[in-house]
Amino acid sequence: MTTSARPLERYRAMIEDWDAFAAAVSRPLPIDARVNALRASPDELRERLAARGTTLESASWDPCAVRASRPIARTLEHWLGLFYLQERVQAAPVLALDPQPEEQVLDLCAAPGGKTVDIAIRMRNTGSILANEPNGRRQQALLTNVNRLGLWNVTATEYRGQDFPGPAAFDRILVDAPCSAEGTLRKHASLRDGAAPAAIARLARLQRMLLLRAFDLLAPRGTLVYSTCTFAPEENEAVVSHLLERRDARVVAFAPPFAHVSGVPQWAGERYEAGVERCVRIYPHHLDSGGGFVARIERSA
Repeated sequence: MTTSARPLERYRAMIEDWDAFAAAVSRPLPIDARVNALRASPDELRERLAARGTTLESASWDPCAVRASRPIARTLEHWLGLFYLQERVQAAPVLALDPQPEEQVLDLCAAPGGKTVDIAIRMRNTGSILANEPNGRRQQALLTNVNRLGLWNVTATEYRGQDFPGPAAFDRILVDAPCSAEGTLRKHASLRDGAAPAAIARLARLQRMLLLRAFDLLAPRGTLVYSTCTFAPEENEAVVSHLLERRDARVVAFAPPFAHVSGVPQWAGERYEAGVERCVRIYPHHLDSGGGFVARIERSA
């Protein structure tokens, strides 16, 4: 194994297929995108880009999840909002959320907007999505994506997520939390040795507050999805376990239509609440993409 591809050693015992993981993180990241089904079909986009010398391959589990043979960010089709760039692993949280037309949805940590627009498209531009982002500069990126794709069921707000106001009224809530982003190590070589422990601890404190507030905003029969793009159990299972200890919540089984593994029940001497094994972990070798974590949560009652 080369030094430049050195993986995150503290997870060696946690990741069963370590050699496949190490091989995946040493390869360049593929060019992935999602078709905006409100403006084009996968076949229409494939035909348009083929004229420019680019081939698209659809994922077996979703024809709108496409992989390009060459860069496509500077094409006319991108400017027209026929697709948006998104790693395949980033589809998992919205698949777990399963938004439906006419629902009321909150995306609590929305920028830069890839999952927001995925939700809006799956809702067929109906219902209402509050896309919350407290950082003004990041909110501009969010609004740029929303406008470019022609979505009008999205309203942006700028509250701190842990202080988001209102009663329990949302049918579905996504908390794609700020995290140490170890799952993006194929894009950021500085993460190949893992995130700093102090950063993980600081982010975990914020994540616990965000998840508690989101659960309190959930309608009685609603669905809450917690997701990150990191491997650290302190930011994943431990945060979900914190919620289960303090609220009448349960983790609901979610089986994405691609390779994945279950959440870890314990880490570094700490045993988590029952149910965290129903969380989902996705590693770079599962989809030849980044890494991620997803938990689908409902009220126990």
